[in-house]
Amino acid sequence: MPDWLSAIILGLVEGLTEFIPVSSTGHLLLTNRLLGLEDSFWDTFAVMIQLGAILAVVVLYFQRLWKVLIGLPTRPEDRRFALSVLIAFVPAVVLGLALHDFIKAVLFDPLIVCWSLIIGGVVLLVIDRWRPEPRFDDAMKTPLLTALGVGLLQCLAMIPGVSRSGATIVGGVLMRMEKRAAAEFSFFLAIPTMVGAFALDFLESRDQIFARPDGVMIIAIGFIVSFIAGALVIKWMLGFIGKYGLAPFGWWRIVIGLAGLAVLTFT
Repeated sequence: MPDWLSAIILGLVEGLTEFIPVSSTGHLLLTNRLLGLEDSFWDTFAVMIQLGAILAVVVLYFQRLWKVLIGLPTRPEDRRFALSVLIAFVPAVVLGLALHDFIKAVLFDPLIVCWSLIIGGVVLLVIDRWRPEPRFDDAMKTPLLTALGVGLLQCLAMIPGVSRSGATIVGGVLMRMEKRAAAEFSFFLAIPTMVGAFALDFLESRDQIFARPDGVMIIAIGFIVSFIAGALVIKWMLGFIGKYGLAPFGWWRIVIGLAGLAVLTFT
């Protein structure tokens, strides 16, 4: 299969899974395995194209984000929202910088991904059935302690297969946010988190990227496809999770995790 086609497939996988609680990284790693993409370039590719999906958040929420940005000097509620995102972001920065090399060297293992998918799926089923009564229904007014709790749960997503969006949505629900508000706060938190991950990985892997004659082009293809797919999923996600909850994603994770284990066992 030509690399440009692999980039399109992986871009679709990234965009379609980044904002739903099924683990985009886990799906990308398993897709890499199925496509026979064993080169470490593709691990870097998986991180690089996440920025495309995150750009979809910026575009779709541009008016709200711009309103917050220009209101920072004068509006306390805008400063509080920005502070809530910053507080939720900090734990991932600290642990990400401390454990980045360990995570890439040890945890990017398909077996770990499969078990993370399965365990995370069970967690989603449990949370969907026995979640606390929500008290907060506006992501833009997330209390600071709630934001910190969400940020601490996000750190679990450093284990491939756990799901950043899944960890943050579950964190929000446990901190008594309404599901839709938890999903929206997860979108906002994704912006600094994934920009930081992109910058860190780019600084460490830029020589590898530019060493390939087509490296930049391949990443650009994946970036564009993930942006388009991500924009479609964001619009769909909030309505779906509000109507059906987290259980469908839990079952999906379990099925994909078990299928992955079967493939790893018999191939």
